[in-house]
Parts: sequence; structure tokens; C-alpha cells
Amino acid sequence: MQDNIKIFIAEKNFEGCGGLAMTDEIRVTIAAYACILLLNRRHDFYPRLQSILVYPDSYSVPTTRLGPGQMLIEGQEERAGESWHTGAVVLSWSHIQHRPGDPAAHNVVLHEFAHQLDQEDGSVNGAPLLPKSSMYATWARILGREYEALRMDADADRPTVLNKYGATAPAEFFAVVTECFFENPRQLRDRHPELYEELKRYYRQDPAPD
Repeated sequence: MQDNIKIFIAEKNFEGCGGLAMTDEIRVTIAAYACILLLNRRHDFYPRLQSILVYPDSYSVPTTRLGPGQMLIEGQEERAGESWHTGAVVLSWSHIQHRPGDPAAHNVVLHEFAHQLDQEDGSVNGAPLLPKSSMYATWARILGREYEALRMDADADRPTVLNKYGATAPAEFFAVVTECFFENPRQLRDRHPELYEELKRYYRQDPAPD
């Protein structure tokens, strides 16, 4: 793990934004979380990723949405992290340090680096590159079913161990279940055993051993 962290830090460009001074603490903390996802898997240290941009807190980005009559409405949105297919991850340092005590785990580094895994094949669809082609059918069946179940739970406002943000898209679902797998593994295993087993096969880790 330590060797992976050293290689990750050496290969990636870390840049402080919004007045944040980059430090070794920031680099090592982010690299450690990112390398957890790589621990027992064959990998190339997120080959599409070049830069990690870190803000001191949440940051504002311009947004555009369709309003009534197909009118474009411009606005601003506060974010704690983003993953870009063009080779960058953006993170809020305060959200890394002081994560909310929500039973539905939220770890912005795990979340955004799960998106990086999802993007390695050029698509952002909640299906990362799997070791064997035979694994895709089971992956689609289990994660597809669990995604639809979370959408129904979110619509009905039912409590769930998974962050309901995962119901917004399959890509967000994969990122959210990755967070939960590492942050709340026992709850995920107990409530969603098949989903847990599928993630255990993919990440080649068991964060909730008996």
C-alpha cells in the first residue's frame, strides 16, 4: 500500500485551488483513499488521470438546465467533488477532513475515484472494466436490480444504508455503493448481501470479514 501511495503521488499532479496551499498531508490523504480501490487489483494507477485539483471547501460551478418552454436557465451549484473524463479529479479538502456523520456513507475521494474506474473504458455507465467478460452479465443483473430498488426507496422516502444520491444515475450508483462498501461494509453486507459479494469480487477485498 505504501509503495502504491508513493507511485501515485509521483505520477499525478496535485494543485491547490481557491487559495489552498498544497501540503504533503493533502497529497498522502487523497492518495491513500485512491489506492484503497486499487489494493488487490491489477491496475495502472488510474491511467486517464493526470491532475487532482483541491479546493479548501466546496466550490461553485456554473450550470445550465432546461426550464419551461425549453428555455435554458443558467445558475451556480456548490460541489464537493467532480471526476472529469479529460484527466482530472476535483475535491474539497474540508469535505475530506470533516465528513458528515450520515449512516449513508459519504467519502468524496472514494466516490470520485470510483468514477475514474468507471471511466477507464471511455463510458460512464456504472460498469467499470471487469477482469473477465463473463462477469458483466452478473454485474448488470445485480447492480441493475439494486439500482432500481434504490430508486424506489428514494421515491418513497424510505430509509436505506445507501446514499440516495445513488438513485440519480447508474454511474452515481456505482460510486455510492463503492463508498458504502468501504465505509459501512457490515451494514451493506447485512442488507444487500449479493451486492456486497459482487463488489467483493471486483475489488478483491472483504472489508467486513466474519
